[in-house]
This record gives sequence, structure tokens and C-alpha cells, in this order.
Amino acid sequence: MKKILLYSATLALALVFAGCTAENPISSGNSTPGETVNSSVTETSGTEAGTTETAAQTEVPTFTVSVEEAIQAYQDTVPDSDIISIELDSSFGNYFYKIEGVDDNKEYEVSVDAETKEIKGSREETLDRDEQNGVKRQEDQLDLTDLLSIEEVTEVAMNEVSGGQATDWDLEKEMNVTYWDVQIEDASKETNIKIHAQTGEVLEVEVDD
Repeated sequence: MKKILLYSATLALALVFAGCTAENPISSGNSTPGETVNSSVTETSGTEAGTTETAAQTEVPTFTVSVEEAIQAYQDTVPDSDIISIELDSSFGNYFYKIEGVDDNKEYEVSVDAETKEIKGSREETLDRDEQNGVKRQEDQLDLTDLLSIEEVTEVAMNEVSGGQATDWDLEKEMNVTYWDVQIEDASKETNIKIHAQTGEVLEVEVDD
């Protein structure tokens, strides 16, 4: 009699366990292929959304006219002179390259539209006496060989900050080193990152709160 009752109880427990397993196949690890794909798609979509958001925060601006094309436009306008500075910034919502150069006796400034390559203005003036005869030309002439592009130096600069938008780019020279100065702005601060114009090495990071 005890053996029969024990067998009945064991059989009942087995049926209850089988019923629970059938009602909840996922908990037993036997999920259907459709459910696995859906879960994977959901996770992938979330990852993609996060990636898109991050990319938007560090979006690198692009300009129709490259810095090389702007340099060529300057040289076509003012031949036989050397460039001593390049600035790319906005004026009334439009971006312009402002390029300054010198020859032995004069200093020049040419503005080039960053979208159309149109010359928007130019001026010239005589150098001070102590800057003439090639003095300023030799001291301030930029090294324009193998320049990193605007997009490349912006990516380097973005790696130095946690967010924000690149707004200004200056190509300058100090202690015989030609470098890009990239300005990143966010809601609370401005950060200027100086980057070697040929190698991409970060030379200095300056934060203005």
C-alpha cells in the first residue's frame, strides 16, 4: 500500500513539472527561433540608436572647398607671395577661409567662400620697414606640405573632448611649427586644441570655462 501511494505521488509531481515546462518554454531555455531573432533585433536596434546618437554628438563638419583648394585660390589671386595664416570661421552664417600672406614688401588678405570658392574680398598693405625685404616672409611662412585636412584635425580634436561642436579652425606657426588650432564649443565652455599640421600630434589643450 505504501509503495502504491509513493508511486502515485511521484507520478503526480512529474505531471505537474511537465505541465509547467510546457506552459513556459522560454524559462526552460527552449525559445523559438522567431523569439530569438526578435530579441537580437531589438538589442541591435538599441545599439545602433546609441551609436547614432554618439555620432551626432561628435559629427565632423564638411566643406565643399578643401583647404588645398582655398590655398590655390589665394595663390591664383596673389602669386609670388607666401601664406602666413589661414582661418576658417563663419560670418553671417557662411564659412570663409581668410588667408593672409606676404611678399618682400607687402601683406595681403584674401577671403575665399568655403562653399563656392568665390573670392569675397581682398586687401593689401605695405609692411613695416623692419618687416620688409623678406624678414616677415621668412619668419612667418607656413609649412603647407602634407597638411592634414579640416576633417582629419577635427576628428583628432573631438577625441580630446567629451562633446560639443567644432566652430573655428586656424592654421598658424609658432616656434617653427605649423599647427591647426581647432575650437570646440559646448554649452558651458570653449576648448582650443592645437594639433601638429602634418603629424596630427596634439600639442596643447586649453579650456576656457
